[in-house]
Amino acid sequence: MDMSQRFTAAAVPLSGVSPPVGARGEFPILAVPHPDGKPLVYLDSAASAQKPQAVLDALMRTYTSAYANVHRGMHHLANLATADYEQARERVRAFLNAEHAEEIIFTGGSTDALNLVASSFAEPMLEAGDEVLVSIFEHHANIVPWHFLRERKGVRLRWAMCDEAGRFGLEDFRRAFSERVKLVAVTHMSNVTGAVLPVKEIIALAHERGVPVVVDGSQAAVHGRVDVRELGCDFYAVTGHKLYGPSGVGALYGKRELLRRMRPWRGGGEMIREVTLDDVSYAEPPHRFEAGTPPIAQAVGLGAALEWLQAWGWERVVSHEAALRAHALECLHGVEGVRLIGVPPADGALDAEAGAIVSFVAEDAHAHDIATALDHYGVAVRAGHHCAQPLMSHFGVDATARASFALYNDHDDVEALARSLRDGLKLFR
Repeated sequence: MDMSQRFTAAAVPLSGVSPPVGARGEFPILAVPHPDGKPLVYLDSAASAQKPQAVLDALMRTYTSAYANVHRGMHHLANLATADYEQARERVRAFLNAEHAEEIIFTGGSTDALNLVASSFAEPMLEAGDEVLVSIFEHHANIVPWHFLRERKGVRLRWAMCDEAGRFGLEDFRRAFSERVKLVAVTHMSNVTGAVLPVKEIIALAHERGVPVVVDGSQAAVHGRVDVRELGCDFYAVTGHKLYGPSGVGALYGKRELLRRMRPWRGGGEMIREVTLDDVSYAEPPHRFEAGTPPIAQAVGLGAALEWLQAWGWERVVSHEAALRAHALECLHGVEGVRLIGVPPADGALDAEAGAIVSFVAEDAHAHDIATALDHYGVAVRAGHHCAQPLMSHFGVDATARASFALYNDHDDVEALARSLRDGLKLFR
């Protein structure tokens, strides 16, 4: 099942769907009540997901029984830590279905990964007047690194837009392509609207023109199966903290032949082959791009998170989250003064193909005030521009409130959101 098929909410019943048995109970933080004594309704997973006990156990086990610096150690703990760290790399490889373990580089997160591509791959390749084609849906992490190249080398940014209702199609992308485009950088899924871009088709179109593609998979990877070989992308970035794993770790997939040609990003220990007074030579990927002591325990925690997530089965994950989003759209449509952002009305709203994210504004209150009011009821949502200011401008707003759903949410959480929003907005009228 590819990404374009996974997020069709209309195919899922709007009632009777609960999280997989025990999902909420596996997250200790969700048992901690709000300071006002209300149960916590956590709807901010697009910013950062909570961590299941399996991940917390992996972190504790690493620090209490298997921690040392990795690689080159000649003692027992170093060997244990190295084995666990490299096993985590293998889990990321399998999760993304990369062909080779050396195509997986551990990073500090997706932002780190995208900056690595910009510095090590794109900057040496691009010249003044060359263009990087990005979509209007991009997070700043997939915009600002290309602006660096605009400032430093005269590279231009070219934009593939969506319409006013948030619809993006392959023809929009095709029209945006020019002869000067030398790199495509697109998100797989919007962190504002949940829109899923047709990345497989985008990649095919770009490759017909000999143009490489880097995909920001920060949001998409947690909501459905990603197969980088099926997609054909040249680079794919993921971040651990959105995948139910620790913060401070992520991964970059890169095709082996590209990584071998790329210059190092940062210098230090581990990434070298030999250093002399007069010269330096570099290690092969992935170690060439992992200077210094890596995020050892975090990588092990990420491996545990991926194992935990995949154990649920993608069909269950996708159907559950699609049902939650559909129910949220249905409930929020009934709240007076609320306007949904990026939900095409022509699609009947409930048929809109997207991930488990809903953004909205209200007539009587700023998004920040909405989030503050909801917090009073124990409902946690994100408010602001979501590091996507070009998209906010496109929609004609400066901020939205955003509810995002995960395996630990259920229909009661959705209804708590709508009920609290309805009551909270009365304060502003």
